[in-house]
Amino acid sequence: MTEVTLLIATRKGAWLLQGDKARRSWRVDGPHFLGHEINHVMLDPRDGRTMIAAGKTGHLGPTLFRSSDRGTSWKEAARPPAFSKSADGEGPSVDHTFWLTPGHADEPGVWYAGTSPQGLFRSEDGGDSWAPVSGFNDRQGAKKAAGGAQEGTPDGPKLHSIIVDPRDRKHLYLGMSGGGVHESTDGGASWHPLIQGLEVVAGLDPANLAFHDPHCIRLCPSRPDRLYQQNHCGIYRLDRPSDTWRRVGKAMPSGVGDIGFPMVVHPRDADRAWVFPMDGTDVWPRTCPGGAPAVYSTRDGGESWERQSSGFPAEQVWWTVKRQAMTADRSESVGLYFGTTSGELWASADEGESWNCIARHLPEIYAVEAATA
Repeated sequence: MTEVTLLIATRKGAWLLQGDKARRSWRVDGPHFLGHEINHVMLDPRDGRTMIAAGKTGHLGPTLFRSSDRGTSWKEAARPPAFSKSADGEGPSVDHTFWLTPGHADEPGVWYAGTSPQGLFRSEDGGDSWAPVSGFNDRQGAKKAAGGAQEGTPDGPKLHSIIVDPRDRKHLYLGMSGGGVHESTDGGASWHPLIQGLEVVAGLDPANLAFHDPHCIRLCPSRPDRLYQQNHCGIYRLDRPSDTWRRVGKAMPSGVGDIGFPMVVHPRDADRAWVFPMDGTDVWPRTCPGGAPAVYSTRDGGESWERQSSGFPAEQVWWTVKRQAMTADRSESVGLYFGTTSGELWASADEGESWNCIARHLPEIYAVEAATA
């Protein structure tokens, strides 16, 4: 069994947790960037050494940090993501980088980043310098979608869930909160929306991209033609070449519902996925439904769901899990991990059958990633 490192991004810095081979004990390394808002930390699986952290450094503004030694030392990016300006110097400014994705296996050094306000950026030198993907950022449809959703996301619109098809480096997906799901088959030069079958809030027009709010999109490594989505309005599955999403969350218990933020897929079984639902009723409390936390798992592509709550408190629990804050490792018995808005980190070494809390009292957790040695 390989060793697992958890990369934890929080409201007040980043932590690395190194697990033993049995994933029973964890060594804490951190904090890194204490006091900085860290939205995402990723390890490059292509070299096993490079880490990139997306930060917002108080009054100094947004930036990226890069490590070439698995987090032992860090250096600020020479040119972080920034929007192009018009001839008169006008244009949007990046508030923070929200999402990081390593490029295709045959493009070492290539990374993608999604920002708020919504922009897509690419690096070709391992994350040291970044350039706008003009095929996305400059198109009028993207501007309209982003502009229409400025008030829909509490801490600003997000570009997230950047996915590179493992079979084709030019085939990309991304999500916009709000603004829908988008696909490119030419490396980002052109894009088209992929929203057929997705629902929007009652009374709004589903034909308007701005009203679509995907929370998290995942591609199945074992079947790249299958994608799952946790949306503002349910859980969906898409099996290509179809362009129509199907709402599989209707099979969730009615008292729980299918509203939440994170989505996790099994690395080797495309029928297996996990979600962490939240209370999405009325004013959207964004807490565990009924104050009773549980992960829900499907073994049949969303046709049915089972509750997995062994080890969790039974009542009076009022946190939730953000869209980047739940992940899986690639062990034979898949390990699952999630971080909460109250700073707890939970782990399961048996695919969700039992859970234990492996860290407490961290700042609010924004993102969790699992990397293997």
